[in-house]
Amino acid sequence: MLTVSDGVVAGTREDKSGDALEELLRGDGYEVGRRVVADEREEIAAAIRELAAGARVVLTTGGTGLAPRDVTPEATRDVIEREATGIAQALRADSIAKTPHGLLSRGTAGVLGSTLVVNLPGSTGGCRDGFAVLQPALAHALELLADTPTEHEQT
Repeated sequence: MLTVSDGVVAGTREDKSGDALEELLRGDGYEVGRRVVADEREEIAAAIRELAAGARVVLTTGGTGLAPRDVTPEATRDVIEREATGIAQALRADSIAKTPHGLLSRGTAGVLGSTLVVNLPGSTGGCRDGFAVLQPALAHALELLADTPTEHEQT
C-alpha cells in the first residue's frame, strides 16, 4: 500500500488512513508492504511501479481530491495499462451516498501488468468505506489478473 501525503513524509501527521488500511488488509489475510511518498506526481508513479513489481494489488491512500497537490490519479494513469472504471465508479458512488464531499473524489483504478492499482481517499473513513466496496470483488479480480481459472455463472 502507498500513502501519499506531504505531512506524513514531513513527520507532521500520523498515517492513520494507512494504519487503518493495513489493518483491513491483514484482517483479510493479505501480506502488507507500506510506502509513503510526498504529493509529487513522479514519486507517486515510481512508487506504484516499484510496488506493482512485487505485489498483486497496490492500494493508494491520499491525493485524490481537488487540492493543487492532489495528483495521485494523474500519477496512477501515467503507469496503468488498462483502467478499471467500474471500481472507481463504485467507490465514488458509495462515497457520494455518504457525504457530498464524495463529489470531489477523483480516484482511479486500473491494471499494471498483473497488478490491480486502486486509489482510495486519504481520510481514515474514506479508506475504510472504499475498502468495504472493493473487498467483495478483490479476490476475484486478483484471480482474473493471475489468469487463474475462475467459476463464472453459466446461464
